[in-house]
Amino acid sequence: MKRQQLTIWVSAILAILFLFIVLVFQVRQTEIAVVTTFGQITRSITEPGGYFRWPWPIQKVYKFDRRLQNFESRFDQVTTSDGRSLTVSIFSGWRIQEPRLFQQRFKGSLIRAKDNLEDLVRNAQASVLAKYKFQDLVSTNRSNLKLKQIESEVLAAVRSDSQVQGFGIAVELLGFKRIGLPESITAKVFDRMKAERQKEVSRLESEGESEAIRIRAEADRQRQQILAEANAQATIIIGQGEAEAARYYQVFQQNPELAIFLMEMETLEGSLKDRTTLILDQQTAPFHRFKQVLDLQSEPQGQTTQPTTGNP
Repeated sequence: MKRQQLTIWVSAILAILFLFIVLVFQVRQTEIAVVTTFGQITRSITEPGGYFRWPWPIQKVYKFDRRLQNFESRFDQVTTSDGRSLTVSIFSGWRIQEPRLFQQRFKGSLIRAKDNLEDLVRNAQASVLAKYKFQDLVSTNRSNLKLKQIESEVLAAVRSDSQVQGFGIAVELLGFKRIGLPESITAKVFDRMKAERQKEVSRLESEGESEAIRIRAEADRQRQQILAEANAQATIIIGQGEAEAARYYQVFQQNPELAIFLMEMETLEGSLKDRTTLILDQQTAPFHRFKQVLDLQSEPQGQTTQPTTGNP
């Protein structure tokens, strides 16, 4: 009896589990889903959790990845408003926003969705870039570039077209991955860019030369000013020196013998300060002063001789 009851309980639990698996399904945090009843979409689910359904073939559940999907377009040649050709590649990030529309449009296929999105991107970039000039995308001057503005316009166009056509997706970001030039015009573009660079170099050289001229002129002005101040100061010093010399000349005029004696002493000092050996006549001025000194040393003690200040 107990064994029969255990069998019944186990069977009941298994039946409940089977019904749970068949009638309940789970939507994860990274998923969204649609439920079809006899092939017709009857419900879309965008929140995670457990949900009830009727078993197949009455109802069927389609689940989609709700995370951000990346997309990169192939290189495509476009023409700018001034007739220049460019090759561009665009990247974008999108996610499924309305699972009901996505299922109706693409039957749940991400590959079909990417192919259709690429067509939208190609049309949008061609129409937007046709309004801009070549220098708005390729230029040596950053201030001329309008890449952010162009990317915003292309993104707005793709979003609008995807909503009109009922893709059920949300394009969240878009930008240029690569911008290139056709081989036929690459050399011409490089030559033009080189010419622009050379023009900028010439402008900078001209500005540098003008600045150099200004600096040299300012330096010459300061040099002239310094020289003028120095000459004025030298003139003042020379005048003071001449005035001081004139005062000494007045003293020498009053006592010419003292002036001659001082000049002779200065000459002797200048000629003997380097331990010089001289052989000269004792009568030659100013060396005759040595003879006077010797005469004084040879005189007897107690006898004084008045030194003469003139020539012997």
